[in-house]
Amino acid sequence: MTQMEKGIEHLISARKSLRVNFEKSKALGLSIEKAGPRFDEIMQRLPSLEAAIRPIRAQKDALGAVGGHINRAVVPATAVLKVFDAIHGLEKSLSDPQSDLPGYLGVLKRLEEALRFLGENCEMAIQWLADIVEYLEDHAVADGRFTSCMKEALTSLRELHGGEEKGRLDGGLLEVALDRLESEFRRLLVENTIPLPMSAPALPGEQACIAPSPLPVTVIQKLQAIIGRLIANNRLEKCISIYVEVRSSNVRASLQALNLDYLEISVSEFNDVQSIEGHIAQWGKHLEFAVKHLFEAEYKLCNDVFERIGLDVWMSCFAKIAAQAGIFAFLQFGKTVAESKKDPIKLLKLLDIFASLNKLRLDFNRLFGGAACVEIQNLTRDLIKSVIEGASEIFWELLVQVELQRQMPPPPDGSVPKLIIFITDYCNKLLGDDYKSILTQVLIIERSWKHEKFQERLLINELLNIMRSVDVNLENWSKAYEDVILSYVFLMNNHWHLYKHLKGTKLGGLLGDSRLREHEQYKEYYSAFFLKESWGKLPALLSREGLILFSGGRATARDLVKKRLKAFNEAFDEMYKKQSNWVMLDKDLRDKTCQLIIQAIVPVYRSYMQNYGPLVEQEGSTKYVKYTAQSLEKMLSSLFHSKPVKHGSFKVRHPSGKFSNGIADQNQTSPTVK
Repeated sequence: MTQMEKGIEHLISARKSLRVNFEKSKALGLSIEKAGPRFDEIMQRLPSLEAAIRPIRAQKDALGAVGGHINRAVVPATAVLKVFDAIHGLEKSLSDPQSDLPGYLGVLKRLEEALRFLGENCEMAIQWLADIVEYLEDHAVADGRFTSCMKEALTSLRELHGGEEKGRLDGGLLEVALDRLESEFRRLLVENTIPLPMSAPALPGEQACIAPSPLPVTVIQKLQAIIGRLIANNRLEKCISIYVEVRSSNVRASLQALNLDYLEISVSEFNDVQSIEGHIAQWGKHLEFAVKHLFEAEYKLCNDVFERIGLDVWMSCFAKIAAQAGIFAFLQFGKTVAESKKDPIKLLKLLDIFASLNKLRLDFNRLFGGAACVEIQNLTRDLIKSVIEGASEIFWELLVQVELQRQMPPPPDGSVPKLIIFITDYCNKLLGDDYKSILTQVLIIERSWKHEKFQERLLINELLNIMRSVDVNLENWSKAYEDVILSYVFLMNNHWHLYKHLKGTKLGGLLGDSRLREHEQYKEYYSAFFLKESWGKLPALLSREGLILFSGGRATARDLVKKRLKAFNEAFDEMYKKQSNWVMLDKDLRDKTCQLIIQAIVPVYRSYMQNYGPLVEQEGSTKYVKYTAQSLEKMLSSLFHSKPVKHGSFKVRHPSGKFSNGIADQNQTSPTVK
């Protein structure tokens, strides 16, 4: 091979070498270009890598102590994690409390124990982890940012462990389970709670039946079991709230059928006591039903359901049920009646209220005697106080009211004033079996409050004083008539009314037979005077003097008959017109008086007309023969009937201004007493 050939080969080989090196340089350039970002990433990670390897660079004794701290923290932390996992495992075991309440309660109890263990050990694990962080920070074993993050995590862990949030350390699972248990508690109550219908009233003297416990025993046992678990988790108040809500609404539903709208009547809506008299009678029956049946049943049930907790708890529960169910509305209605106007008739209604409360006194003391029912006790005491004071005030003012009536004019028709009718009936009621013992009890209590002793005859003496005052009123009223004949009718009416309506009554027995006979005698006395001074004078106008029918004297006799018939007709018409407006309420008195008048007038008139009527009848004129005996009798029989009138109430004011609604308006005639 020539030298030139060798040179060419070397050039070719060099070219190949240069090409290979160029490719390698090119590839290396590309590799260097790609490595740039990786170097940047490495540079960014260097601080954290430096912090990570710092413990390796820490002192040997510090690194050795870290191991012990870690070991002590790992054990409780591991236990906490295992319990945490076990809690989540129990979640799958929680059954439906409605289908398997015992099983549900059993799992719930295990869940409580697991959470309790978790809570107790979590504190220890947190403490040990805190010690590690403190050690690492004090000995600069770890990076500051690392220890700061650890401290923040521990702070959050402590807050969750000690906080009230439902989600704290998975205690939310327990909260959900307890919520379901509360829902089951409500369901058991609602599905087994039925409004109690009003029972038939007990017969007189028969003890009203007491409603049995309105929940089955098995349901009560379930409720007690649920309450036990809720109490263990500080949910007693929520449990009681559910119970009170369901049971009080049930009592209200039971009472709705009774139509208790009248309980909402305010004092301003009262026209008078008579307008609500029926409501007061209903109030006593409804209150007795509510206490002896509804509240009695709730009292027993509260005891049955909450007896294991203690007296204070179930009594407080019952007090809330009674309050929300409407016991205050009953008591407030009674107080509204007591605070209304002091109408005398209201005394009987107040005594009715007192009798109802007194009848239920033992029940009230037993059901509402606890400290939890202090508000009910206070309102009941206020009601009783208002009733006693109101009834006593009305009773002691009654005599004053009778006396104040004297200033009023008597009835213009001579009838019996409503005061007399009212007071005889009123006093008889006060002395009757329904009210005497109650009124006596009320007055005894009222006197005791004033530190005064009640005398046994105090009530009787007061009623006798009232009747004596009535007699004085009659005397004064009779003197007020300008027409003395009308005063006789007035006295006849009233003495006969007192005699007839007091005879055989408690008040009549109190007055005595001699007093009653006096009224009867006065009636006869004034009846005789009435007849003598009025109708008894008419027969004399039909005198027969000078009427001798002899020859030649017929014309003279005719003139005398005409004159005397004219005088009789005028006197009769005047008297009849006047007395047609007078009234005798009692039918017996009216009929007897009319008969006496007829006997005094008609026979004389009939005889006179038979003998002398032909003298004037022959002339064919009715100028003098105005009436027949039959027409006179018919007219006289129609006298003294009452006329339909509007009845009003008379209002007087006591000087004290306390007693504004008077007893009656004696100017108005009462309906005819048969």
